[in-house]
Amino acid sequence: MCAILGNVSEFQGLLPLTEERPLDTLPFDCKYRLIDFPLSSIANANINSIFMIFNDRGTRSVFDHIGGGKEWNLDSLKNSYFVYFYQDFLKQKAQGLPYYSAIIDYLEKSESEYTVFLGSNMLCAIDLRAVLKTHQKQKNKMTMVYKRMESEKLSADNRIIQVDKTGNVETIQAFDQVLEKGERLNLSMDIFIVQTKWLIEQLIIGQKNDSSTNLIEFLGERMAETQTTAYEYTGYLSNIDDVASYYQANMDMLDAKKFNALMYTKQKIYTKRKNEVPTYYSEDSSVKNSQCATGCIIEGSLDSSLISRRTIIKKGAKVKRTIVMSNAQIEEDTVIEYAILDKNVTVKAGVKISGTAKHPVVIQKNQIVETDVIGGNE
Repeated sequence: MCAILGNVSEFQGLLPLTEERPLDTLPFDCKYRLIDFPLSSIANANINSIFMIFNDRGTRSVFDHIGGGKEWNLDSLKNSYFVYFYQDFLKQKAQGLPYYSAIIDYLEKSESEYTVFLGSNMLCAIDLRAVLKTHQKQKNKMTMVYKRMESEKLSADNRIIQVDKTGNVETIQAFDQVLEKGERLNLSMDIFIVQTKWLIEQLIIGQKNDSSTNLIEFLGERMAETQTTAYEYTGYLSNIDDVASYYQANMDMLDAKKFNALMYTKQKIYTKRKNEVPTYYSEDSSVKNSQCATGCIIEGSLDSSLISRRTIIKKGAKVKRTIVMSNAQIEEDTVIEYAILDKNVTVKAGVKISGTAKHPVVIQKNQIVETDVIGGNE
C-alpha cells in the first residue's frame, strides 16, 4: 500500500486552539500530537510512501514535529513522504487545469496495488493490514471504515452509513439529514482503502467532471456509484471536531481502560523523541489520577489533569480536570479547574480559572493571566 494523509477541514469549533496550527499538530495526552496516530497506523502497516495534504497556513508546526520522519521509519532510502498544499488544488481548478495531477503522478510512481486514505480528527489506533485483508477478500474497488457511535457524540457534518446484509455500504448521508437517529449510528471514519489503478482512473474522470478538490468528499461521491465494502472498527475512537470533544478525548486518557484501548494495543504509537530529565515532585505536592510529561516541577496539587513538558506548578496551586500544554508556569495559590492552557501560558499567583466539563475555559498560547477567568455553561 501507499498512503494519502489529508485533513484539510478547518473545524471552527476548535478555535482558538487551531488559530496558529492545524488540527494535526494539536498536543494530545501530554507528549503526543494528533498526527502521530495516523502516522503510526501507516508505519505499523509497513507503508513506506505517504502523500500529505495540508492547508498552506500553520504548517510550520507539522514540519517541526515530523522532521525527517525517523520515528515513523520515513527517513530510510526506500521510504519517503511528500507534502502538498490544498490551496494549490483550488488554484488549479479555478484556472481550469488538471488539479489532481500531483496525486495521480504520486500514485503512478508509488507502484502500489492499493492506496489507503485517512485523516487526523478521527483519533484511533487502527490495524490497516486487517482492513486490507477484508478489502482483498471482498474484491470491491473500495473499502471504508466505520464505527458504531452514540448519536450524542456525532456532529452535523459527520457522515452516517447503512450496511446491508452482505457487508457493503447501502447508503451514506450527513448526520443532520438522518431522519431516524437511534442510540447508535454507523459513523464513517473517513478511512478508505482502494485499488490504486481504479483510483487513478476515477481521479482523471473526476477532474474532467468538476468533482470536489476535497478527497474525502471525492471518495464519498464514488461510494454512491461503486459497490463499497464496510469494515467495522471496534477499538477506541474519539471524533474530534470542537473544543469539548478535544477536551474529553484527553480526559479519556485518565481512564485506564480507554488509555490502554488506545495506547497499548498491538498498534504501537510513535512520536517525536525528546530526551529530558524526569518530572520532580516535591514533598508538599499532591497528585491524584493525573499524567505528567518530562521536565516538570510539581509543588502544588493535581487532580485528574494532564501536564505537558517543562511545566512548573508552584506551592499552593490547585489544578483539577485541566489540560496544561508545554512550558506553562502556574504560580502560588492559583485555582484552575476545567480548563485548557495552551503553550507558554503563565498564571499569576492567586488567580482563579474555572470552566465546566462541557465548556472548558481555553487560555491561548503565550498569555499572562493576571485576573480571574470564569466561564462555561452546563
